[in-house]
Amino acid sequence: MNNNKKMPIVFIGHGSPMNAIEDNLFTRGWEIVSENMPRPTAILAISAHWYTAGTRITDAKQPKMIYDMGGFPQKLYQITYPAIGSPALAKATKDLITRDVQIDNSWGYDHGTWSVLCRMYPKADVPVYQLSVDKNADAAEHFKIGQTIKALRSQGVLILASGNVVHNLAEINWHKSDGYSWANDFDRQIKTSILKRNFNDVIHHPDPGKSFYTPEHFYPLLYVLGAAEDDDNLTVFNDSCVLGSLSMTSYLFA
Repeated sequence: MNNNKKMPIVFIGHGSPMNAIEDNLFTRGWEIVSENMPRPTAILAISAHWYTAGTRITDAKQPKMIYDMGGFPQKLYQITYPAIGSPALAKATKDLITRDVQIDNSWGYDHGTWSVLCRMYPKADVPVYQLSVDKNADAAEHFKIGQTIKALRSQGVLILASGNVVHNLAEINWHKSDGYSWANDFDRQIKTSILKRNFNDVIHHPDPGKSFYTPEHFYPLLYVLGAAEDDDNLTVFNDSCVLGSLSMTSYLFA
């Protein structure tokens, strides 16, 4: 690929880990996005499921699989995603971030990463490394980290953040195909701010109410907004809430 051209960046509403083995509108949306973007030299994954005290990054040559979910079919725990890591890019990313970043290979590919990538890049032939979400940082700091890593785009790195704008497992309704009104309202408010490029309104978002009680699934979005450029074209895809209290809404800047 032409490294003089910036790679896109994407926030994926990843939803249930069952998306790794199901064929649905959301997984097809992920596949279409990957098919229509340049091939990355590597992928920096920022998953809601690596929520740590402080910022951490993996630099393993072969990151391990993390099955951080319970009660799902055995088939899900047999999935492997054998993409190699990228120690050199992990170091370069660590050097870009203007705060303390610890190398931590006790983690690997969690389901916020592999359930998406096994659909977007099923051959696992693109190197992947992962950056954690710091539970001690506020929203503005997560956005700032996104700003510091945007230079990776010019090196062919796909910044892929994975979470959910609305994520309340306590309110899940397995028999509901759409979202509750409060979930739809919050998802729409965030989408309106992003479409207007009012990122400050996303950082200082309205009270989420029941949309989430802890922010780990919301924060990955801020990394992508921080890494966005004024001349990026924005595409909103998989634009919906499901199961009452999960937003699948996803954002591509390219």
